[in-house]
Amino acid sequence: MVIAVLGATGQLGSELLELWGEAAVGLTREELDLSDPSTIEATLETIAPEVVVNAAAYNQVDKAESEPAAAMLVNAQGPRQLARWCASRGVRLVHVSTDFVFGSDTSRSEPYAESDETGPLGAYALSKLGGELYVRSGCPDHLVVRTCGLYGHAALRRAGGGNFVETMLRLESAGGPIRVVEDQRCTPTSASVLAAAIDALLESGCRGLYHATCGGSTTWCEFAREIFERSELDVEVEAITTSEFGAPAARPGYSVLDCGRLVRDTGYTPPDWDDALTEYLASREADHE
Repeated sequence: MVIAVLGATGQLGSELLELWGEAAVGLTREELDLSDPSTIEATLETIAPEVVVNAAAYNQVDKAESEPAAAMLVNAQGPRQLARWCASRGVRLVHVSTDFVFGSDTSRSEPYAESDETGPLGAYALSKLGGELYVRSGCPDHLVVRTCGLYGHAALRRAGGGNFVETMLRLESAGGPIRVVEDQRCTPTSASVLAAAIDALLESGCRGLYHATCGGSTTWCEFAREIFERSELDVEVEAITTSEFGAPAARPGYSVLDCGRLVRDTGYTPPDWDDALTEYLASREADHE
């Protein structure tokens, strides 16, 4: 089986390529650009995959507020073209989405199931929801996998890359207290865990919409403190509100995802977020040796 992985150099894409080995063909933006429909059909026709995994995205949440058309082109129109191509050739399409499709319910305190009503708050979130809808309506043989707070080793290896963990560790070296929001509850998820979940879904022949994150939940402030504690770094983390942080794009105050369907249908139970963090930090240290 040939699996085409879009976003090959990204955090998830690189994990999938490592997991699947020779079965996977990695595609970078230079090889298949979701903002350029002409590259989609030409590249995929050459590879002739049986499965296409879309791990590519426009993920600059704040920048999307000033260029919503660019976000929509990559996150919605690109997947729409992928869905059309896959449907016409009987190819399975795996599309990765986000917890940001939720957020408008400000009183929410229970994990979201796949059947819950969405409520995106900003341009990025709207574009990702658009991509979901195009894939689900345009390709019968599809998997849409929502995740949250992704972090992986590609951010460390790639120049200019970044994720929350690496950002915190970089800020530590600057000294002084680090201000982190305390009123956004979610589930940070390592790319290796998400890759394992996608692999389990494919192996189990699953179709449709699934949530796939680590277990449990935390706030970004709590997560930052755990990063420093587990790295044996003495860093002061100051809890602030979302409004105090002042980002251009609105974020969900609560976006924990219920992964019960994933567990039931595949038998794969993702580790809790704190255990995944410990594993990430240990492997990160090994990479530096």
